[in-house]
Amino acid sequence: MRRGTGLLLTIAVLAGAFWLAHEQGWVETEALFGGRSQANAAAQPTTPRAIPVEVAPARAASVTTDISSIGSLQSDESVQVASEVSGRIQEILFKEGQHVKAGAVLVQLDAALVKASLDETEARLQLAEANYDRAQRLQKTGSGTARALDEAQAELNTARALLNSQRVQIAKHTITAPFDGVVGLRTVSNGAYIAVGTELVNLEKIDTLKLDFKVPETQLSSIAENQTVTITLDALPGRSFTGTIYAIDPMVDINGRSLSVRARLDNKDLVLRPGLFARVLVQGSQARDAVFVPESAIVPRGQERLVWQIVDGKAEQLKVQLGPRAKGEVEVKGVAPGASIVVAGQGRLQAGVVVEVVAPPPAPQG
Repeated sequence: MRRGTGLLLTIAVLAGAFWLAHEQGWVETEALFGGRSQANAAAQPTTPRAIPVEVAPARAASVTTDISSIGSLQSDESVQVASEVSGRIQEILFKEGQHVKAGAVLVQLDAALVKASLDETEARLQLAEANYDRAQRLQKTGSGTARALDEAQAELNTARALLNSQRVQIAKHTITAPFDGVVGLRTVSNGAYIAVGTELVNLEKIDTLKLDFKVPETQLSSIAENQTVTITLDALPGRSFTGTIYAIDPMVDINGRSLSVRARLDNKDLVLRPGLFARVLVQGSQARDAVFVPESAIVPRGQERLVWQIVDGKAEQLKVQLGPRAKGEVEVKGVAPGASIVVAGQGRLQAGVVVEVVAPPPAPQG
């Protein structure tokens, strides 16, 4: 009897607890009995989890195609000063490395013999002039002949020509600078006897320099006079210099398929020297539209290069062609300006997956 009463009491307590849990929403009846709630939950589709990515807009810009090359610096004017006559060096009138003006005497040769011949020729000229005057007077009075007058005239002309020739010879014994410049290292000494054509010293005009370089024939339409060139030199690291193209060879080199170009650079402070090797950058003259993306957006796949763009919250893959790089960006073909391009998080992307655009992490401080 007592056992039956206890069982009824236990059932009543459990029923009351179940009713209270149901009324409070702590549990659903169907869940307890494996009913409809689990079936409904299984029937509802699950929402795919969005993949977080960082994006940046594709930047449109107007750019010019720069041309890179290598070249050499040349003197604006350069000459090996040489003697036009033979003789003994009487005096050297310059110091090596000295700045000289056009017309300055560099070397004086001994001209004593030529001057002596000049004195003799001057005396012959005086005699020829006197003979010619006498022949003219005789011709006027009828005492002289036309032939005598012609011979006197010829003798006078010969004496004058010889005198002029000897004066030129004397002048050539004084060797002068043909233009303003800096003399180099001499190869002769005082008292040396030199032959015709002996090189004495080089003279360089270097306050302005020429830059000679070549560009491929494919760049023919991109090169023009008055374009700006910028050069850097291994000899002067950390510095750059600018100049202007002033001449382009009309002939293309058939061996290297290249075009010879010449620019001029100011060198008033004489920092640059002829013969230096230069790295040349020619600023393009024709502007064109281009699209740039951060370098981190590029995904290599074999020989291809890809980027991911976000359209309506989903990832799309684009094949691109790469162009020049500058300041952390790369020019691409195949991307529309303003497109939302993934720059971080590409590793988990697949075509059509849902993405969530997140802000980049803050830059570390300090």
